[in-house]
Amino acid sequence: MSGIYLHVPFCKQACDYCDFHFSTSVKRKDEMLSAMKKEMEMRRDELDSPVKTIYLGGGTPSLLHPEEIEELISRIKSLFSVESDAEITLEVNPDDLDKERLMKIAQSPVNRLSIGIQSFEDPDLKFMNRAHDREQALRSLAEACNYFGNISIDLIYGLPGMSEKHWKANLRKAFDFPIQHISSYALTVEPRTALDHYIRAGKCPAPSEDEARMHFEFLMKEADKQGFIHYEVSNFAKEGFLSRHNTSYWQGEHYLGIGPSAHSYSGNSRSWNVSNNARYLKALQKGEIDHEREVLSSKDMLNEMIMTRLRTMWGLSMQQVETEFGKEHRARIQKMAGKFIDQGLLKMEAERLIVNQKGFFLIDGMASDLFSD
Repeated sequence: MSGIYLHVPFCKQACDYCDFHFSTSVKRKDEMLSAMKKEMEMRRDELDSPVKTIYLGGGTPSLLHPEEIEELISRIKSLFSVESDAEITLEVNPDDLDKERLMKIAQSPVNRLSIGIQSFEDPDLKFMNRAHDREQALRSLAEACNYFGNISIDLIYGLPGMSEKHWKANLRKAFDFPIQHISSYALTVEPRTALDHYIRAGKCPAPSEDEARMHFEFLMKEADKQGFIHYEVSNFAKEGFLSRHNTSYWQGEHYLGIGPSAHSYSGNSRSWNVSNNARYLKALQKGEIDHEREVLSSKDMLNEMIMTRLRTMWGLSMQQVETEFGKEHRARIQKMAGKFIDQGLLKMEAERLIVNQKGFFLIDGMASDLFSD
């Protein structure tokens, strides 16, 4: 099975913490959509298995008209073998969701929404320079629940000065809605973002790792009480609503990335398109794709397996490590994991190395310790 990711590189405004590729100008939107369709045609032979997931991300795909969204999906279906029950996710922002637009999206092939709420509190949204406010977040989510039965929301914790009480109020509001999925991330200061500049200039404090850990631990407890499965470090879902698209990333399935900055993975190689709209368009006008590609070494593939599998509730299969990389790597990983098992951060269960709840916040560091060097 495989997936297709479409990167729609347009946003109304720049969020201060974001380092994704986007443009706040939509002047060349029509050219971009045509170029993305052309890239699909040029790469139609790169997937050798049926497509089970389509994900429209960005950027802000909800800036597109519903008709444009449907045209992109229709083009995929005409070029690739897409399963009849494929999960088709659209990332949306609250300020783009009114009743009329939601009705049209619901009539399209889109069957899952990922809504960038980030917070239900105005001070948080203002700090992050989000385009919506609290009322838009509440109104859009309530309206979306009338049209979709598979909704994910994004929430950010660990903002400077965010109290435990403040974070609890955010989660209570989220759980008031009949949503099926939550993706929640600690605020991260990425280089060369506006947030990075403000912190360096002393205009705002840096996020506190201790506060972020406190928020994360509370999130795990409350999500469990509400019947959510903690199936990946940052992702929680009701039974039957795990993100099939993101799960395919963590389980090493192949995917094709369309659009500027989009990444693709074929199992033994990875490629990524240029993160520049003008260069992307110019190349496709000449019948070319401006991208870079790397062939993964055995070491790269093993380390990637360790990192992605340990982030999930299914863990790292020791049998798969042995089958694909040899007994010596299995033995090395099990030996090095011993200290984390003794600390109660990891456990060995049915020949799988699995993270315990108390180890989720530390998983990146533990995984890197298990890497092959």
